[in-house]
Amino acid sequence: MSHLMNTYNRLPVAFTHGRGARLFDEAGRGYLDALAGVAVSTLGHAHPRLVQAIADQAGRLLHASNIYRMREQEQLGDRLAALSGMDEVFFCNSGCEANEAAIKLARLFGHQKGIDAPAIIVMEKAFHGRTLATLSATGNRKVQAGFEPLVGGFVRAPFDDLAAVEQAAANNQNIVAVLVEPIQGEGGINVAHADYLRGLRRICDERGWLLMFDEVQCGIGRTGQWFACQHAGVKPDVMTLAKGLGSGVPIGACVAAGAAAGVFKPGNHGSTFGGNPLACTAALTTLAVIEESGLLARAAALGERLRAGFAEALQGQAGVVAIRGDGLMIGIELNRPCAELVTRALARGLLINVTAERVVRLLPPLVLTDDDASELVAILAPLIREFLV
Repeated sequence: MSHLMNTYNRLPVAFTHGRGARLFDEAGRGYLDALAGVAVSTLGHAHPRLVQAIADQAGRLLHASNIYRMREQEQLGDRLAALSGMDEVFFCNSGCEANEAAIKLARLFGHQKGIDAPAIIVMEKAFHGRTLATLSATGNRKVQAGFEPLVGGFVRAPFDDLAAVEQAAANNQNIVAVLVEPIQGEGGINVAHADYLRGLRRICDERGWLLMFDEVQCGIGRTGQWFACQHAGVKPDVMTLAKGLGSGVPIGACVAAGAAAGVFKPGNHGSTFGGNPLACTAALTTLAVIEESGLLARAAALGERLRAGFAEALQGQAGVVAIRGDGLMIGIELNRPCAELVTRALARGLLINVTAERVVRLLPPLVLTDDDASELVAILAPLIREFLV
């Protein structure tokens, strides 16, 4: 009997090790990993360069605290600033912590402008985390149910709808920021149009608001650019990162620019473990391997190949609503709930996920090979066809 708190409906398998895009269970059976720990294992499993870098850093220093300077943290901050064109970085341990930092930053920004009850526009079907503030910002009643009273200060609008944002602005004088995922992951791989992101930038500039992008799931090369917002050529004032940044080592980041830079002062925010040498070394190594191995272009090309492969294999199949995504962030929406596909795929040696009840979500590691991609389509497409019969 397990003494773990009953917070997960776990699948009946335990993995002992992995290599590349493969995981192996206690019986030695191999599985193709098309989920990457939910967009976390950017470099797959047991990447030799990452393993060596983590081991070397563990042999030097794991933790000293943010009371002192940390060279690895400074180097990672410089790297993220250079990749994003932004100005400063706060490090934490997860995506919800990064979003908490963004929410606090926006509120402090509002108070500094003389707004007593600052509000943030958030989107329907959004997911920003499970802490009290981030689940309040999340557009999913299942996540919120039972945890009332929710945190106030959020104004909800439909996703990918500029007119709704303008309407919210007209009805609320306390708005100080917009928080949005360029691609909603948990919401069903919903991709914002480039014009929408550009329009949000314009509205925020006109009104003196902060534009805040949650790139926890879609950032760090997953879409074929370092950050999904770069497809639209839009730079936010605040951007949150986590998941794939450390390839499995927990790390989150809240990146700021322009009017958002300099808002936090010593004492306003903190994190005991945030940005420690081990986590920052894992992130620095992840970014270096992505760049040196050409994984941005690889993610873009593989994504196109996979979407085309599924489009061909599922052509004419009644019940397939849409195949969408960007890079290695792919959703296949069906016309009915399909959670059982997860266990059916597991039985055939494939790890997938279903989100928003009807969307098969694929988030494979960026080191996926061409053969892996072909195998993914060859296993999953027939499974979907069988399910829809």
